[in-house]
Amino acid sequence: MRFAHSLALVAFVVATGCQKKQETSPGSSPAATAASAPASGEAILVGHVTSLAGNEATFGLSANNGVKLAIDEANAKGGVKGKQLKLVVYDDQGKPEEAATAATRLATQDQVTVLLGELTSSRSLAIAPIADTNQLPTISPASTNPKVTKDGEKTRPNMFRVCFIDPFQGTVMARFARQNLKLGKVAILRDVTSDYSVGLADFFTREFTRLGGQIVADVSYKAGDQDFKAQLVAVKAKSPELVYLPGYYTDVALIGRQAREIGLKVPMAGGDGWDSGKLYEIAQGALDGSYFSNHYTDENPSPVVQDFVKKYQQLYGTRPDAFAALGYDAARVAIEALQRAPSPTRTAVRDAIEQTKGFQGVTGNISFDADHNPVKSAVVLGIEHNKPKYVSTIEP
Repeated sequence: MRFAHSLALVAFVVATGCQKKQETSPGSSPAATAASAPASGEAILVGHVTSLAGNEATFGLSANNGVKLAIDEANAKGGVKGKQLKLVVYDDQGKPEEAATAATRLATQDQVTVLLGELTSSRSLAIAPIADTNQLPTISPASTNPKVTKDGEKTRPNMFRVCFIDPFQGTVMARFARQNLKLGKVAILRDVTSDYSVGLADFFTREFTRLGGQIVADVSYKAGDQDFKAQLVAVKAKSPELVYLPGYYTDVALIGRQAREIGLKVPMAGGDGWDSGKLYEIAQGALDGSYFSNHYTDENPSPVVQDFVKKYQQLYGTRPDAFAALGYDAARVAIEALQRAPSPTRTAVRDAIEQTKGFQGVTGNISFDADHNPVKSAVVLGIEHNKPKYVSTIEP
């Protein structure tokens, strides 16, 4: 009970705080602001579970900004079939058990029609059984582990995502390392507490060795560790040409700095968990020459991308990262499905989401396959002068 009270308070603070920010942002219109909080009896409720505090808070803040932008745009255009959308947000503080509690509350008490979230695979896996039990259609912006939409051989009926999945992302960087960079020896440094990190490491290893490369070391750490030098010394002893580090930016940046301190100067590579402005702030240039796979780049000249970048930057005062773009796309897929559904029931909306084909998102065209995954390209970004730079696009 005490936790449920705390969760509700967090949700209230998030909602009122976001509203205030919209009112003072130069990019928001009075119509969009007014539409942010319609009376619940007149609204279609959309839930969002994300991390606004904790180790990956920048991911959650970005995604929530993207979600809010999509909801406000829809409301400014009249909502869905004459009804406004009301966004109900809960902060899970980066903890799977709190993500599950939040999802349960949204499903059973708040009675939302559709749920957005979570960003990370571990927390989406905590939400997945709740979504299926309550027949609540759920779209994850960024959970890349295949198990999020698959329960063994069975597709989870209510779980969807708008991001590519780890088998593809791991394959992308393995091919880039072997074929583009012409490297033969790679060391792996994985976070054994993260489904995301373990999955990416496994898929990278499988493809890199299939292409004739050699994994010379496979070393582990745990999220939140502060001292990685023992692992890095072991890696350095194997003389790799690259270190594959599929973790989150908080750990990655520290590992990059400590690697340089012990004289391990080979490039590092990772996945979309690197994508945060905090990475560069913490790394202080230590990751220059490194690479990571990502869902989109704000350098893409596409009018769809540049229109989104312009609106987001006007509203929030910063350029959108991939998590902002994925949050925006997840919300827009949900809104478009609500428009197509014959009724605003969970089952009808779930069916409409499943039938999504050729949706033009900021992060690419979205059509769901039989496992509720989109078939999309990935980009590879390099780090130069402590900033990300577009390098290549890798197709499925």
